[in-house]
Amino acid sequence: MAMQGTGRLSRMLREHAAMQWVRRTEKLRRTQRKPVPELVDEAAELHQTLARFLQLADSRMPRGGAEADLLDLPPGTDWHWRPLCLRGRLNPAAVAGPENARRLGDELAVYHDCDHRALILRQNRNRRATDLAAYGLSLEVMGFSGSYLSLSLDLPAEAGEGLAKHHVLRLDALLDAERDITVYGRLNIAQGPNTETVLRQLGDPISGRACRRVAEFDLGYVDLSLRPVDKVWLDLIFEAPYMNAVTLSDALMSRHTRAEM
Repeated sequence: MAMQGTGRLSRMLREHAAMQWVRRTEKLRRTQRKPVPELVDEAAELHQTLARFLQLADSRMPRGGAEADLLDLPPGTDWHWRPLCLRGRLNPAAVAGPENARRLGDELAVYHDCDHRALILRQNRNRRATDLAAYGLSLEVMGFSGSYLSLSLDLPAEAGEGLAKHHVLRLDALLDAERDITVYGRLNIAQGPNTETVLRQLGDPISGRACRRVAEFDLGYVDLSLRPVDKVWLDLIFEAPYMNAVTLSDALMSRHTRAEM
C-alpha cells in the first residue's frame, strides 16, 4: 500500500513549507540579525524528524540478499533483528571526541572513561559484495587513556516479550580490526530495579578483516522473575583499544528456544 501523503495536495503543502524555510534561510544569510529562538527550536525539531524519516526509509529500501542472513539461524528462532544503525543512514554519520554516553541515533551509544576523548565513531557504507548490512560502524581510537570502551545497542521491545529461562539470545557479528583486539558481548536484561547480565567473549581476538563471530546468551543461567522485562540491551566491550580501528560490519540478534537434553 502506498504511503499516505503522496497526493497532489500533500505534496503542494510540503513544497510550500519547504519554500518558507528556503526564504527564512536566505533572509538570515543576508542580514546580521539574530535568529528568532522559537524558529531555531522549530528548525532543530524538524531536522531531527527528517533525519529519523530518512533513516527509517533507507532501512526499508529493497536490497539483494535480504533473506540470506536468516538461513543459518537455529531451529525454533522466533525473533531476529538487525540494528537500525546498520540498515539506515545516521545523521550525523560521525562524531569526533564523543563524551561518555553520547548517543548516535535512537538505539546506539558509546561509553568510555577517556578524559581526552581520543576516538571517532562513524557510520560507513558497506561496499563488499557479501555484505548483508547496508552500513557498518567504525571506532577509530587514538591515544586512548581510559579503562573501558563500549558500544551499547538498545534492543527493541519485541526482544523482551515473553522472555524466559528457556530462551537463548544469539549474536551473529562481522568485525574488522587493524590490530588484534578482544571483544566481549554483554547482554543486559532489566526488570524493575534489577538488571541481570550475561557476559560472553566473541571467540578469538578480532584480527584483520571479515571476522565472523557468534555468541549465545543462555538465559537458563539468568535469575529472571515473572514480572515483564522493561529493557534489553547489548554492550560490545573492546579490551585495550589503544591505537586501533575496529569496524562492526554487521550484527544480527536472534532468539530461539534451548534444545531439550
